[in-house]
Amino acid sequence: MGRQAVKDGMTTKQINKAVHDYIVKSGAKPSCLGYEGFPAAACVSVNDEVIHGIPGKRIVHNGDIVCIDLCATYKGFVGDCAGTYPVGEVSEEAKRLIEVTRQSFFEGLKFAKPGYRVFDIGGAVQDYVESHGFSVLRDYVGHGIGRGMHEAPEVPNYRPERHLFHQNPRLVKGMTICIEPMVCAGDYHVEVKRDGWTVVTADHSLGAHYENTILITDGEPEILTMAEDL
Repeated sequence: MGRQAVKDGMTTKQINKAVHDYIVKSGAKPSCLGYEGFPAAACVSVNDEVIHGIPGKRIVHNGDIVCIDLCATYKGFVGDCAGTYPVGEVSEEAKRLIEVTRQSFFEGLKFAKPGYRVFDIGGAVQDYVESHGFSVLRDYVGHGIGRGMHEAPEVPNYRPERHLFHQNPRLVKGMTICIEPMVCAGDYHVEVKRDGWTVVTADHSLGAHYENTILITDGEPEILTMAEDL
């Protein structure tokens, strides 16, 4: 529903309303609404806003890219997903950024199996993103998920320094985690706007985000959420 609402002339508040109404109609709860004071059902981030954009009066136009990140709680469990979508015709750089960000999730997913460790996922994401000339955020990471939106372990989208390897648990059957590459067209340094939420690239280059909740099984991982493809 969020993807369908990403159109020229729509406000980010209208995009959020489409998401909110669908979650509630489906018998679920919009988990982001009220989380640590966040005022909406979805984070709606535009262009250089990588994550946590607060929906409001901002109008999206042809040429913009829009990320929708949302969580829903259903029967006591939380699902978390995100996707970045073009508004009309966008630049070739924007198209490539969206495609690389999405594919980097699947590169990391290849290592979401028993026997591997959390940092193996992040290393695969980083290698793929950087091989295409983009950068991965360091200040924000993926996470475990279950009855709470954010649970252990942290799931970085990069290969942390070796001294942090004690925080690198082995993946085991039954774990549910969120892999969520957050990718910048330029440098990976970011700033938080005065609203206390919206994270923007420091150099104002474009940012993109893609995420799904996955289950570790005894074989291939199972994707429990799936952001709609372009």
